[in-house]
Amino acid sequence: MVMNNIAMMTGTLFGILGIILGAFGAHALKKILSEDKLASFEVGVRYQMYTAFFLLILGSLGDFGTSLVVWSYYLVTIGTILFSFSIYLLSLANYLKRNFRFFGPITPLGGLLMILGWGCLLISLF
Repeated sequence: MVMNNIAMMTGTLFGILGIILGAFGAHALKKILSEDKLASFEVGVRYQMYTAFFLLILGSLGDFGTSLVVWSYYLVTIGTILFSFSIYLLSLANYLKRNFRFFGPITPLGGLLMILGWGCLLISLF
C-alpha cells in the first residue's frame, strides 16, 4: 500500500510540474526559444505528462507485491527524470548560455528506461 501511495504522489508531482512547465513553455519560452527548441521542450512535457498518468494508474491498480511492478515504477520514474529534464536543459542551453551537450546521451537512456519500465509492467500482467 505504501508503494501505491508513492507511485500516486510521484504521478501527481509529475503532473503538477508538467502543467507548470507546459504553461511556462507556451507563454514565456515561446518568446525566447526557436521553434525547434520549443518543440523539443514540449516533447519533454508531453512524456512527463504521459508518465504522470501512468504512475497514477499504476498506483491505483498496480500490485506492488510483484517485483516487476516495483521495477516498472522505478524505471519509468527515473527514465522520465532523465528523459524530460535533459530535454528541458538542452532546450534552454542557448538561452542560459550554458553547454549542456553532455546531457545529449542521457535523453535516449531515459527513453530506454521508460520502455523497460513499460515492459516490466507488461510482463507482470502475464
